[in-house]
Amino acid sequence: MFPETMYDDFVNYPQMMQIRDRTLWVHVQIPGQAREAPDLPSEYTFPSMNQVGEDLIHVLDELKIKQVVCFGEGAGAHILGWFAIAHVDRVMGVCLIHCIGTTTGFMESVKDKMISWKFNTIGMNPSAEAYLVLHRFGSVFQLNKAKDKDQVKAAIENYQSVLRTSTNTKNLKKFVESFLKRSNLSDRVKKLTCPVLLVAGQKSVFNQTTKSFHQSLVKQCADKGRVEFISIDGVANILEEAPDKLAESFQYFLQGLGVVSAVPMQHVTRIPRRMRSLSMEEYDKPKLRSRSMSGGSDTISPLSSSPPAVPMLDAPAE
Repeated sequence: MFPETMYDDFVNYPQMMQIRDRTLWVHVQIPGQAREAPDLPSEYTFPSMNQVGEDLIHVLDELKIKQVVCFGEGAGAHILGWFAIAHVDRVMGVCLIHCIGTTTGFMESVKDKMISWKFNTIGMNPSAEAYLVLHRFGSVFQLNKAKDKDQVKAAIENYQSVLRTSTNTKNLKKFVESFLKRSNLSDRVKKLTCPVLLVAGQKSVFNQTTKSFHQSLVKQCADKGRVEFISIDGVANILEEAPDKLAESFQYFLQGLGVVSAVPMQHVTRIPRRMRSLSMEEYDKPKLRSRSMSGGSDTISPLSSSPPAVPMLDAPAE
């Protein structure tokens, strides 16, 4: 479940505006997960995560989109990973936030089954709500150490309001159960041939699982230079707590793909004299690596002109 306001806020964030104006965003809503969605039909069989990912091709075909850059968080990132594996010729690159590549562990299975049972018997409830907030924002201890506690607190309160008033818990239960039964994406990453940007908040409960997925990718990928992992310090929910750093990393990733190249990097207005000059060929090469961000990145804009608008495909988070 990807709260629409969180998604809209990021796409419309000041540092994203020049990217937004040069791209076309296609937001995909998982069946039954929209705000105030009606109950799914009783005979409806909720698809598996890999089925949803593989079937996204029909969205592209319907809209006559030839290629996309994918952007997803949580379960959405997992889904887009399957899409990129199934349709390699349609994907230019993927940016996956808090992507879990493995199947459900024992403790996660127990917790999720308990949450699913509570959804089914009493609907949205304090323990289920707390569990979902934990997944998205981290612990209360982490909240108290956040750089902007008021901003994070407001985001949590807004998320809680959506859960209590606008979420169809019956439909959410089906989504949670499908995610619980997810296949092992890490076993198939050898077929993931496009450039990959993995991002995780340093305080996120998914930080370690994202790192593990990165290690699996690096181990199996033929071209290890196509895979980058970034851990953003001091945050759990990147979209809410560090949109500027995510926007910067995403812009660098896009420019490594050869798109939105006319957009200047915000933190690179001057190049120190001690740096050697680079050829245009070197500028064009994406410098993908694993790193941690606590401030601006050391990136440069590779080209001086921008191609036509590039479609962005994003899917919702858990």
